[in-house]
Amino acid sequence: MTLFLAPFATDFMLRALGGGVLVAAICAIVGTWVVIRGMAFLGEAMAHGMLPGVAAASLLGLPAIAGAAVSAVVMTFGVSAINRRGRLSSDTGIGLLFVGMLSLGVIIVSHSRSFAVDLTAILFGDILAIRSADIALLAVALVITAVVAVVFHRPFVALAFDARVAHTLRLRPRLAGAVLVGLVTLAVVASYGAVGSLLVVGLLLGPAVAAGHWAKRIPTTMLLAAVFGSVAVVTGLLVSWHAETAAGASIAAVSIALAGLSTLVRQLTKVSIATT
Repeated sequence: MTLFLAPFATDFMLRALGGGVLVAAICAIVGTWVVIRGMAFLGEAMAHGMLPGVAAASLLGLPAIAGAAVSAVVMTFGVSAINRRGRLSSDTGIGLLFVGMLSLGVIIVSHSRSFAVDLTAILFGDILAIRSADIALLAVALVITAVVAVVFHRPFVALAFDARVAHTLRLRPRLAGAVLVGLVTLAVVASYGAVGSLLVVGLLLGPAVAAGHWAKRIPTTMLLAAVFGSVAVVTGLLVSWHAETAAGASIAAVSIALAGLSTLVRQLTKVSIATT
C-alpha cells in the first residue's frame, strides 16, 4: 500500500491532489444544482465557450485563465439574453452559441504554430502542472461558491421546483437563475487549469449523480458529492501515475465510473430490499 501511494511523496503530485480536491468541492456544490435543474448542457456549453478566450490569451502571451474568464462572461451574457428573450428554446440558443464560440476558438488556435499542443492543453488541462498560486485561486473560488450557494439556497430551491412559486414568494427567480449560471461559469473557469475545458463537465456531473442516489437533502448531496469527487481525484491521479495515462482524463473517467457504479449498486440494493 505504501508503495502504491508513494507518488504523493512528490511535491507536484501533492499540489495536484490539493488542487484537485478543491476543484472537486467546487464542482460538488455547483454540480448538485446542475443535476437538479437539468443544466448539464449549459455546463458543456460553458466549457466549450471558453475556448476563444483561452486561445486568444495564449497567442497574446496573457494568462490563460484571464482569457477563459472573458469568454465565460460573454457566454454568461449570451445565455442570459437567450433565456430573457425566449424567441428560441433555451437548448437551441445555447447550442448555437457554444458551437459558434467553439468554432471561433479553433480558428484562433489554428493561427498558432503549435496548434496540436495548444489545443490539447486547452481541452484537457494539466493538473500535474498546478502551482501554489492556482491552489490559492481555487480556494478563493470555493469560498465564493459556498457563500453564494448558502445565500441563494432558498431561491435556488424554489426555482428548481417552480419559477412561478418563486416569483410569488418574491424570491426573484430571474436573478436566481442568473446567479446559478454565474456559479456554473465560476466552476468551469476555476476548474479549467486542473482538468481542462472539456473534462470539467465530468467532475460537475459524475460525483453529483453518484451522491444523488444516497442523499435526499441538498446539503448532504453536496457533501457526499465532494467526497466522491475527492475519491475520483485521488484514484485518477494514482491511475495516471502507475498506468502512465493523462491525469485530467483519468480523473474525469473515474468520476463517471463512480456515477455508473453508484447507480448500479443503488439498483441492486432496491432489488434486494424488494425481494426480502
